[in-house]
Amino acid sequence: CRDHARDPVMRVVATAGHVDHGKSTLVQALTGTDPDRWDEEKRRGLTIDLGFAATTLPSGASIAFVDVPGHVRFLKNMLAGVGAVDACVFVVAATEGWKPQSEEHLRILELLGLGHGVIAVTKVGLVGADDLALVHLDLADRVAGTFLAGAEQVDVDAPTGVGLGALRLALDRLVADTPAAPDHDRPRLWVDRSFAARGAGTIVTGTLAGGPLALDDELLVVPGATAVRVRALQSHGDARTRVGPGHRVAVNLAGVGHHDVARGHALVRRDQWHAARTVDASLTVLPGLNHPVSRRGAYLLHVGAGEHAVALRVLGPDAVEPGTTGFVRLHLPVALPLTPGDRFVLRESGRQETVGGGEVLDVEPVTRAADAAPDRSVERVLRERGEVDVAELYRLTGEHRSADLGTTAIDPARLSARRAELLDAVDRAGPHGLELAPLDDLQRLLTARLAGDGELRIDQGRARAVTSADPVAEHPYLAALDANPFTPPTPDGAGVDPADLRELVRRGLVQREDGVCFSQAAVDEACTRLAPRFAAAPDGLTVAEIRDELDTTRKYVIPLLKILDGTGRTRRRGDRRIAGPRL
Repeated sequence: CRDHARDPVMRVVATAGHVDHGKSTLVQALTGTDPDRWDEEKRRGLTIDLGFAATTLPSGASIAFVDVPGHVRFLKNMLAGVGAVDACVFVVAATEGWKPQSEEHLRILELLGLGHGVIAVTKVGLVGADDLALVHLDLADRVAGTFLAGAEQVDVDAPTGVGLGALRLALDRLVADTPAAPDHDRPRLWVDRSFAARGAGTIVTGTLAGGPLALDDELLVVPGATAVRVRALQSHGDARTRVGPGHRVAVNLAGVGHHDVARGHALVRRDQWHAARTVDASLTVLPGLNHPVSRRGAYLLHVGAGEHAVALRVLGPDAVEPGTTGFVRLHLPVALPLTPGDRFVLRESGRQETVGGGEVLDVEPVTRAADAAPDRSVERVLRERGEVDVAELYRLTGEHRSADLGTTAIDPARLSARRAELLDAVDRAGPHGLELAPLDDLQRLLTARLAGDGELRIDQGRARAVTSADPVAEHPYLAALDANPFTPPTPDGAGVDPADLRELVRRGLVQREDGVCFSQAAVDEACTRLAPRFAAAPDGLTVAEIRDELDTTRKYVIPLLKILDGTGRTRRRGDRRIAGPRL
């Protein structure tokens, strides 16, 4: 085994085509590995489940094959293998030509969005030149208008080795023309095999997409949320410390038994994916279908490496006609880590037919089905929700967006409405301004932004219009209280507006007790005058002595002493007061 510091050039390629057209034989001839793993497959000469093999091409690039069954009875297994491949080798036997599963496999690959492939015409040693020419003409007609139109057609006879060199060169060109799997640092491995290895524990395999995996990565198995750790990694028999997207990979997992993770499960990082139970999607119905697709039917959704029974509702009209594209809402039986752009195939189990496929557009629709108009845009997600935490927005869309306020992305219309509501609230609050404490976090952040932009003024925990004057900054009542500090006038007698009085008290400019008001300056002066008296009288002072010292009456001194007691400046001991810790 060797460790790779950097990922080599690698493409994962699926075989496709009708049963008994030589897909597995071709893979074995190219790689030296028999992709049929089961004894039953070898005994019957029939591929039943997915097979895997890899080889190095003449250029030095590597190619991994996912060999899929061609028989219609095992279409479920075929669909499990083609969900994350980069390209295909489409196999058609010269002895039989185009067959029903050739057509269905091509339609499935089209529905899954595949864009690159090579056509291998096998068993050419069993037909004459004229028959082979007819096969090529028919193939050109069959693939016209599909992603295989213009694809290289290579004649091969695997048992004799004819054409294998030409096919390897064609595969080299295919690898060069096929874009590498994108790395969004958001890995997802759809599991297509799970088994236990002696001395190692649980092993899962799949085609890695979206981002890398590395030793000791902490992941989740979804559906569910089983926490696992990557104990070891291999890619095509090589031990690795890190594997990038676009590779076949085997992952040794700690934290889960092999019976608890199965085909159709996925490995993902925590907090990167939304587990979806309901999705809105586009649905393209195959033109050859002899009936429309409506909510009536037993549908199977093939996405990733899994098959799931789903309930379907058409958005808008009652049905999607053959050869057209519409929108549907799909309800899944389990939560899957899906993202906009994921491709799927839809089959109808009652008729045992592929009806179409499409693209996931919304992994958590919030608009009722009658009004939904899904697309993949982040703007639509924001418009429908108004405000979304940017981490949640990433999970919903797979796209990073900058926050508009704090950690929240906000639809422009919603942000404008929030701004108007806040400015209106400030205006209605009057000259004393809008108190910030009761506002929610976004309102406070927006207030700070508006203050920074010069649209509001923040003072003493309140927001005011920039043109408004502070109604209590030089309030005449303060002057009246300071003029008579220990025999203060009452607010009613001084004609003080109740709102002004509340603001003076809130700011600490006025202390109020039992309906009597003192300025803060008066409280401070009282402390200054009483401090030396307390120092000279360790047993404390009576109310009368304090009254005389301040030259006031009992009517005022009792409320003043309550203020001093409450703020720790004095303490009551029997019928006397002693100095408090804050005097």
